[in-house]
Amino acid sequence: MRQPYAEVIGDPIAQSKSPVIHGFWLEKLGIEGRYDRHQVSTEGLADYLAARRADPDWRGCNVTMPHKLAILPLLDRLDPLAEKIGAVNTVVREADGTLTGYNTDAPGFLEPLESRLAETHLFRMARVLGTGGAARAIVAALAERGFVIVLAGRDPDKAQTMLDELTAQDDHHAIHLGHFEAPTDFAFDDREQCFDVIVNASPLGMTGQDALAFDFSHAPPKSVVYDIVTSPRDTAFLQAARAAGFETVDGLAMLIGQADHAFRRFFGAEPPRDAADDAELRARLEA
Repeated sequence: MRQPYAEVIGDPIAQSKSPVIHGFWLEKLGIEGRYDRHQVSTEGLADYLAARRADPDWRGCNVTMPHKLAILPLLDRLDPLAEKIGAVNTVVREADGTLTGYNTDAPGFLEPLESRLAETHLFRMARVLGTGGAARAIVAALAERGFVIVLAGRDPDKAQTMLDELTAQDDHHAIHLGHFEAPTDFAFDDREQCFDVIVNASPLGMTGQDALAFDFSHAPPKSVVYDIVTSPRDTAFLQAARAAGFETVDGLAMLIGQADHAFRRFFGAEPPRDAADDAELRARLEA
């Protein structure tokens, strides 16, 4: 029996947890559909999209490394947010077979921070580590919410170019990733009415990747430390942050948040997201 389906593509892709998330929601809602994972190489990306475009049962795909930028010229149109960010993580097949690119990373990243963002702050600053496709969405999202951004990458010129493309103000800063490795004795000001976020938006610390070197003397008091890596869920970066007394957010929070927006577009339904549903989903993801 034919049924609607969506999938996640990348290279590698075996580590993706997206099928668990979408499968859980399909099961909860009783929707006859499926969500798969499909390994697609950079060289095979155009052929993959051509084949899926012709399949009326295919609702679209989520896009992970290394395709978030490479897929742009292969799509028929971009949602305004995806066009601004310059990266796509969700592709939807429209009824006429055209392909539209979206970026759900930005709202997904912000979801676990929304209660804090609803507060009034005198100053907001984010230290973002990484300059890839996910970092583009994160920088754009944080800039839109009034953060001054320090963007760290192995190539500071690339980081500065990203800031110039994604932000309207000129008070942001681009630095080398190594800046945060050595301790600092900088005396941070009173943080009572400030909101500081430190984000690992790079693959560093992911299973099979190099460790992320970060000295937490660079973290202002009461910072929220956020790691978008999902494998392992509890990274060494997050463990060190908690040991230093900081609140942490793991990569599953962003993964579930961005999947929420994609699921609505793929299957035309609102995923079940109450506290009990989210707890059950997390238990499955961590099993």
